[in-house]
Amino acid sequence: MNGSPRPPFSRRTLMGAGLGVAVLAAAGTGTAQAAQGTSAASAPRRARAFLAAAMDAYPDHGTIRLTQSYTDQAGLFSTAFTYDNALAVLAHLTSPAGESRAVALGDALLYAQAHDPVYGDGRLRQAYNVGPYTFYDGSPQPDGFVRADGTANVGSQFGFTGTAVGDMAWAGIALAALAGRTGERRFLTGAVRVGEWIERVARTDEPLGGYKFGVDGADRKLPFTSTEHNTDLVGLFGRLARLTGDPVWRERRARARAFVEKMWEPSGGFFYTGTNDGVTINRSPVPEDTQTWTHLALASPAHSRSLDWAASELAVLDTADRPNSTVPSGQSYAGVTFSSASLLANEGARIADGQPRPDRNGVWFEGTAHLALALRHRGHAGDEKRARRLLGSVERAQDLLGGAQTVGGAALPTRSGVVSASSPLDTGFGFGYYPYRHTGATAWYLLAAARANPLRG
Repeated sequence: MNGSPRPPFSRRTLMGAGLGVAVLAAAGTGTAQAAQGTSAASAPRRARAFLAAAMDAYPDHGTIRLTQSYTDQAGLFSTAFTYDNALAVLAHLTSPAGESRAVALGDALLYAQAHDPVYGDGRLRQAYNVGPYTFYDGSPQPDGFVRADGTANVGSQFGFTGTAVGDMAWAGIALAALAGRTGERRFLTGAVRVGEWIERVARTDEPLGGYKFGVDGADRKLPFTSTEHNTDLVGLFGRLARLTGDPVWRERRARARAFVEKMWEPSGGFFYTGTNDGVTINRSPVPEDTQTWTHLALASPAHSRSLDWAASELAVLDTADRPNSTVPSGQSYAGVTFSSASLLANEGARIADGQPRPDRNGVWFEGTAHLALALRHRGHAGDEKRARRLLGSVERAQDLLGGAQTVGGAALPTRSGVVSASSPLDTGFGFGYYPYRHTGATAWYLLAAARANPLRG
């Protein structure tokens, strides 16, 4: 998310290379019979199995490694988004057996921070490569996460070379969580470096205040200021204040929070996406995550109506008879979509060149999971029932959607991993989501199942 409806890059951007309609049609190959013998109790175990498989996909390329974000069929090869890996750390920490994996991923983030091929200022890039492949133009990418010269393998093939404040914040949250769990000083040092980079590069004195978007791959500062990013900073700076005892982080947290609260629309009960220029609020589209993450970070009764707005105004039901739906016959999925613009997407036009046409009712499972978690966190009458219904839809998707997909060319454990969307959906921010099993969606499901709030300061 960001303050511009057409950002130059997004941590979630899918370039669509190799993304064909025929491949998408095969993405929902599950059947009702395939889910026989499964149970809700086994769903978290299978989700963790997916995260493990995506982390271990390239065993011949070293023990310092990150987790591949999407299955091979998404066309992004071995791309590992920083955001997804931060979520994977937090998801692994919800299980005692997952701590060693969380530590390994945290150490890989620290390695990337210390071994950037250009910068030594504590930044992390949008994404990295974690295994070899041949790109679409025929050029080889032979390395794992650590290149032959020892530098971190930045995801330059897709242009994932910029640094967004939101990505940095989530990486800092993950490192701070590891510091709190393990007591290891290196993780807190890395988290502080993240926070200091954000303060140095992104702080703004524009009228709306807060912290700006970050930098592009050429190190040029981007003009947008994002509600979501500043929400992430409320969580990060709160953790750093608690772990370090330094009051400067409380001041920075208050600055980020003040920006978020300026984005509140009291008449509608929701938060706007941010600003393009630091002066004027961008009022459309209205995204889902600025309604759910704000509650998790602020825990503000005065703003908790945002969850009701998201649950009602962004609600969707995807069925096989929907235009452009890839849901198999006889199945249906309920949840929320990405933004108000997703509900108005032109179903007669492709999301982007080489990509399929969108389904206005495509369910965004990542957002559906963090809405469930936020409802559980709020705890109003009926919230737990609503959350369980949403999580049931996510669990059914894990059982039935994304069959026969692979990571690093290897088959995944049976019925493991949550697809990012039930059908192709247009976010309204210049990119789409598709029915490919996804580290981020799977991690958010695990956080919601465990009632673990990653944005608690």
